[in-house]
Amino acid sequence: MDHAIRYERSRRFTQLCASSLACCALLLSSPGWAEEKAAEKAKEDKIVTDRPDFVESSDTVGKGRFQIEASVAYERNNLDGVKDRKWSTPFLLRYGVTEDWELRLETDGHISARTEDSATGIAVSESGFADTSLGLKWHALDAAGNAPSIGFLFHLDFASGSSAFRGNGVRPSVRMSAEWELPNEMSLGIMPGIMFDKTATGERFTSGIFGVVLGKNWTDNFRSFVEIATPQIASSKYGGTVATFDVGMSYLLSKTTQVDTAISRGLNKNTPNWAWTLGFSAKF
Repeated sequence: MDHAIRYERSRRFTQLCASSLACCALLLSSPGWAEEKAAEKAKEDKIVTDRPDFVESSDTVGKGRFQIEASVAYERNNLDGVKDRKWSTPFLLRYGVTEDWELRLETDGHISARTEDSATGIAVSESGFADTSLGLKWHALDAAGNAPSIGFLFHLDFASGSSAFRGNGVRPSVRMSAEWELPNEMSLGIMPGIMFDKTATGERFTSGIFGVVLGKNWTDNFRSFVEIATPQIASSKYGGTVATFDVGMSYLLSKTTQVDTAISRGLNKNTPNWAWTLGFSAKF
């Protein structure tokens, strides 16, 4: 009798396991589940860049992934009869150490600048390389409910460029990026930060960093944005506040390649009147 009971329990347990496995197989093979997992995977692999807007993304590139964000940029400024023109080739290299940490190398690349004084007719042209910045990005929090996705960026700018474009010593900076998903495929991002700088005479000072961007995804591949950016908030003694109003767009050629462009209008005399950029980014 005990043997029969044990046999019956064993048979029922085997049937239950087989039924459970069949349900799992049916679930895994269902189109809805497969499409959902494929969409999640595609979203994970989709390129997310830190350009062309000033406010950085809170996302990292992912463990073992490499991303390059290259561009050409142009600035023009007319102030008190002095005309300034500058071309540069900014680029950013990003490598994922873990899913939430990435290494970064950033520079404005090669710079060609020309200054012309209309009063004297004297023009000066200079060319060379910009300083290089090494950094880390940490994706600290995923978005949840009304809470934003949050990332932190830690950078060191080194006085490594040509003499005409070299900064003063090592300049640390810290920034926080917070991003909210809004209705109607819109998003809001803010980026406060602080930079520890040094004047040519060796005097140290602290400047603020702030940006706010409003973005809109028109399709899966096309996005546009408007933005207010202040790369430097400082007293006039240290160069004053630099502020721009930016408008731009990006388009995904594939899930791992992007082209983008943006135009900026200076909002005060400390800022170039106009700036423009055109970029290409790829994820590997």
